[in-house]
Amino acid sequence: MSEEAVAVAAPPEVKSGRRLALDVHAAVRAMILSGELPPGAPLLQAELARSLRVSRTPMREAFRLLQEEGLIENKPDQRAVVRAIDPGEVDAIYTSRVMVESVAVSLSVRTATPALVERLEQSLARMRRLAADEDIEQWQRAHREFHQLTVEDAPVLHDSLRGLNDRAERFLRLAQLGRPTAWARWDADHETLVEAYRNRDHDLAVRTIAQHLARTAFTAMADIAPCLDASATRAALNLLLAHR
Repeated sequence: MSEEAVAVAAPPEVKSGRRLALDVHAAVRAMILSGELPPGAPLLQAELARSLRVSRTPMREAFRLLQEEGLIENKPDQRAVVRAIDPGEVDAIYTSRVMVESVAVSLSVRTATPALVERLEQSLARMRRLAADEDIEQWQRAHREFHQLTVEDAPVLHDSLRGLNDRAERFLRLAQLGRPTAWARWDADHETLVEAYRNRDHDLAVRTIAQHLARTAFTAMADIAPCLDASATRAALNLLLAHR
């Protein structure tokens, strides 16, 4: 049986073409974001294709998509590698997140319903259970869902926030992993956000989300470039806090 035949026969449902390439892209992307493939790691198409039981064709398309996202460097006649994390990118992304997400929270908290508050409480309880189990993978998903709830009533900004969150995922891990003492600080921020939504406290919600996001940028920056400051993120935070 040919390699291509194995690729489409192994999954429970037959996939080919663009759909298969997207699945391969998602699998390799998850390896990069989780740190299984760290910055600088070489990426061998043939080896990855074998491990994922696909042919080289969807793997080439997956590499193209990963390069477009800025997750890998794939130059002609050179081995592809996982792209190193750029301190300037951390600063730029979190500057945007502080500004855009603060606006989204500003819109959402004013109309918070008891039903939304209950969902936020349930989401926070789930994050706490996962933190206690030290299940970082599931905690990351629950954390993202929590933040999606806080901006639920700002649909006009959802696409922008989704793109920023996707790009920030690598950096969030730098701010979380290996720091058991940091969990209490993140948890306190989440609890404060729930309280702000419960009371429709606009200023508290905006201040908390801005500080929460900025702290993530500062912590990630301390790991990858301890001599540099996330100056743009700090400027965005100060701009927001000046009006609180």
